[in-house]
Amino acid sequence: MIQVPSPPSTGIAFKPLDSVSRSFLDRIEAQDAKLKQQFETRLSVAPFLNRQLVSFQANKTRSSYRWFKYKEAFSAALVEELLQNRGVLNGHILDPFAGSGTALFAASALGIDATGIELLPIGVEIMHARQLLRCEFTSDDFAALERWRLVQPWRNSPVRCTLGVLKITDGAYPPETLESIERYLTAITDESPHVQTVLRFALLCILENVSYTRKDGQYLRWDARSGRRQGVKPFNKGVILDFDGAITAKLSDIICDTHTFEEQIGLFDTEQSNVTTGQLNVLQGSCLQELQRLPSNLFDVVLTSPPYCNRYDYTRTYALELALLGVTGDALIALRQEMLSCTVENRSKSLLEINPDWQAPVEAANGQMLLQAILEHLDNQKERKLINNTGIPRMVKGYFYEMACVVFECLRVLKPGAPLFMVNDNVRYAGASVSADLILSDIAEKLGFRVPLITVLQQGKGNSSQQMGEHGRKALRKCIYVWEKPQ
Repeated sequence: MIQVPSPPSTGIAFKPLDSVSRSFLDRIEAQDAKLKQQFETRLSVAPFLNRQLVSFQANKTRSSYRWFKYKEAFSAALVEELLQNRGVLNGHILDPFAGSGTALFAASALGIDATGIELLPIGVEIMHARQLLRCEFTSDDFAALERWRLVQPWRNSPVRCTLGVLKITDGAYPPETLESIERYLTAITDESPHVQTVLRFALLCILENVSYTRKDGQYLRWDARSGRRQGVKPFNKGVILDFDGAITAKLSDIICDTHTFEEQIGLFDTEQSNVTTGQLNVLQGSCLQELQRLPSNLFDVVLTSPPYCNRYDYTRTYALELALLGVTGDALIALRQEMLSCTVENRSKSLLEINPDWQAPVEAANGQMLLQAILEHLDNQKERKLINNTGIPRMVKGYFYEMACVVFECLRVLKPGAPLFMVNDNVRYAGASVSADLILSDIAEKLGFRVPLITVLQQGKGNSSQQMGEHGRKALRKCIYVWEKPQ
């Protein structure tokens, strides 16, 4: 049986369980053990995998990928490693949760056509700006960026436009920074559309660093200097960057990286100078809507990382960027509901109304015994008022039922024999370890995928302090699922 090293002990004492909770958890553990035995020979710890590869960390030094800190991304090096090991050197790749476009741009740089689906406007804007810089920017456009870097025309802008504000972003910037942002946004309107897009993108890249906020999973944390209070202990994010210095440094990075992009190929030793860049296409919308519109048997590989079932709300953590892009409060709420269910505010989706052909994935989720045991436990915890948020049972159910439909559609759009790679984390709620790797792989098999391998990161991740306080610490697997559509 595969063993993932446990995180070090924290010394936190945990509460004893009542007999009802213990009974539910025993049933979950029994179902989990049974499913783990089913996949035992296919669970494999991979020495090459580390947290840098499966997160944004390895992108911090990569040209182009380092511009915008999209913390939820995996690395370009991981994409290259997976495609190289599989021998995928051409064809067409799909990422149904494109995010900032790491899989698309890394594959395209290798000559593979790439299609991505992304709901959030911030991800679409990042990909649009990068594509402009890569394919459509002229020497005159670059000269305009250089002029902005050197002359800083916003400093002399006589007019300030009004920056859009959401309730959760009000007061996010020091007054002098807000003034600079508004003058900057006014000044860019004198430039060509392409230059405007890239200048706006550069601004998006620095918003967090010049604000009182820091992205922190489920929400924005506010520095005490903002005047907002969160929790008992005041939070200090450290240095808040000066606007002029931050934006000119970002423009320098963009100008420098774009000129050297073709030299930044990654892990391959083969000569890349003759590789033709693959076409790149981004579909904006929910993957539940967009996937079903794609033709069957179209793609040579799916490589993706869905939102984890961890309550992280991207509409909150990227609120600064969404506000700058003109997203209103009502639009933000609508985006949150369109997302794959991964936050406690997500309402249930009527999947069979979206697509009556999804009866098979819904039934596969209905018949997944570990999932059903977990859902019964969470519902029981909710009924007895023992769960810390009553939206958790609905979120967990929505997540796996919606993911079953995504898996079903991925199988349909892949060519026979084509692989799917999925990066995902296991989670824990109310003391129950939720083995997303086993649950989703079992559903995938029932829908028709082969599951030759579940690659496990050597170092297991821990769980929240609240979970540790109530249920003790337990290592949770972080995995890359490797599935194949049969020939």
